[in-house]
Amino acid sequence: MRIRDTGDLWWKNAVVYCLDVETYMDWNDDGVGDLAGLIQRIDHLAELGVTCLWLMPFYPTADRDDGYDISDYFGVDERLGDAGDVVELIRTARDRGIRVIADLVVNHTSDRHPWFRSARRSPDSPYRDFYVWRTDPPPDTSAEVVFPDKEDGIWTWDEQAQAWYRHRFYKHQPDLNTANPQVRDAIAKVAGYWAQVGMSGFRVDAVPFFLADAANDPHDEVERPHQFLQQLRTFLTRRVGDSILMGEVNLPYEEQVLFFGDHDGDGEHEGEELNLQFDFVLMQQMYLALARQDAGVLAAALEARPPIPHDAQWATFVRNHDELTLDKLSDDERQEVFDAFGPDEDMQLYGRGLRRRLPPMLDGDPRRIRMVYSLLFTLPGTPVLFYGEEIGMGENLAAEGRLAVRTPMQWTSGKNGGFSAAAPSKLSGPVVEGAFAPKHVNVASQRRDPDSLLSFVQLLARRYRECPELGWAERAEIVEQPHASVLAHRCTWQEASMVAVHNLGPHAVTVPLQLDDADETCRLVDLLVDDEHALDADGRAEIELDGYGYRWLRVVRPDSRRLL
Repeated sequence: MRIRDTGDLWWKNAVVYCLDVETYMDWNDDGVGDLAGLIQRIDHLAELGVTCLWLMPFYPTADRDDGYDISDYFGVDERLGDAGDVVELIRTARDRGIRVIADLVVNHTSDRHPWFRSARRSPDSPYRDFYVWRTDPPPDTSAEVVFPDKEDGIWTWDEQAQAWYRHRFYKHQPDLNTANPQVRDAIAKVAGYWAQVGMSGFRVDAVPFFLADAANDPHDEVERPHQFLQQLRTFLTRRVGDSILMGEVNLPYEEQVLFFGDHDGDGEHEGEELNLQFDFVLMQQMYLALARQDAGVLAAALEARPPIPHDAQWATFVRNHDELTLDKLSDDERQEVFDAFGPDEDMQLYGRGLRRRLPPMLDGDPRRIRMVYSLLFTLPGTPVLFYGEEIGMGENLAAEGRLAVRTPMQWTSGKNGGFSAAAPSKLSGPVVEGAFAPKHVNVASQRRDPDSLLSFVQLLARRYRECPELGWAERAEIVEQPHASVLAHRCTWQEASMVAVHNLGPHAVTVPLQLDDADETCRLVDLLVDDEHALDADGRAEIELDGYGYRWLRVVRPDSRRLL
């Protein structure tokens, strides 16, 4: 390991955990989760193996989009606490070796933000140009809306302004005009403020949307939209040298590399932009593979990943806080996933995704659930967990839209799952009911059970952190073997090399492996259980794999000094 290669690129082998303060832990029992409650649960995250905590928006909000409609970028929602609580959270997390990042939502504001209130009052307002307006009637834009079940276009007439304003999301979220240098400066001030408070970076919401307006004026100070992202990254790096921008860029691979700053496709930075990007393509192919119980499309997606710059990283995930989008699949492929995991119309959203969590989609089968999370941690990249995944939480389809997967965290089997002592009617969201209710799924019962899902995810996180090749390998090498249901892939970085084998099907198989660079002096040591396999002179071994089985096999050479 060379210091000049690795530097302080902590995000290459981080374990990221996303949560909404409002639904995590209510310490004052008013029904709403708060920062004080989250601070009390930092040790749960530390024991889990989390190294980076991603906070969904905690800013003042009109609360019409679960906090993503922000009315003050520099404040804290008074229901959740105050700025002092944020500082205490960051300090406590750092003490446990956990960095904290926050959502940076700069595509739009709430229509109650002081900027927009001023902008709509007069064409002469200094904030008028902070937003995107038009005075002529817009054409049909129904095909451009993000939420087709809620909006029928991206322009809304404002009586006070006597003009149309643009909103690619909800009408109560007017788009910021990033072509305006003053808007870009304001965004930099927001990032700089929270970096000074102690944030280690940001998860950047809807990146392609907020870059769309930059550089649309020939006299602007940026020549092309990506220069704005480069400037933001440069500014943030100056303020906090090891800070990150983790971007939501749901685009095909060939377009995603642009957001890493690779504009000629050679895997090198022309201008540093995002440090991490969520791999939506791989996630969607994973669900198609699970539906088919055929690993072929997943292997193809791994091979299709383009080279990315040395300092960049893919963020891998099973679920996030939004709908499980399947927009990159064909109509027929999407229907396969719907049929397998969300056949009821109420389980689907926007015609493109599912509002379900993984365990109910897999009928609670512990073999399949564990296999999927084992797969997540072995995919080259940085794993991102959504709160509750570590215990196998389900969804509540009685909640509206995407809120079905944003239910209160389940700490105990008691009232409201130990989230709050308030009356159920006062909770920030409905608790999960049925087979995945707190009575059956909670932290307290699992943390003392060595065979629980929580204990298993802790093991995965620990082993992942011990395997630098999973974060640093330039790509996954697909290991040829004859079973359609099996994905065998190898990650290698310097002297570290591991073969991961996962069976997406229900039937036991014997998997023949051949490693061309190994011989009988090497062995394959399983990192999850006490087992190992010898290789013959040609580097061959046979691995027994149960239905939905998985193996993490470290390639150990005679001179290896790594702990196993």
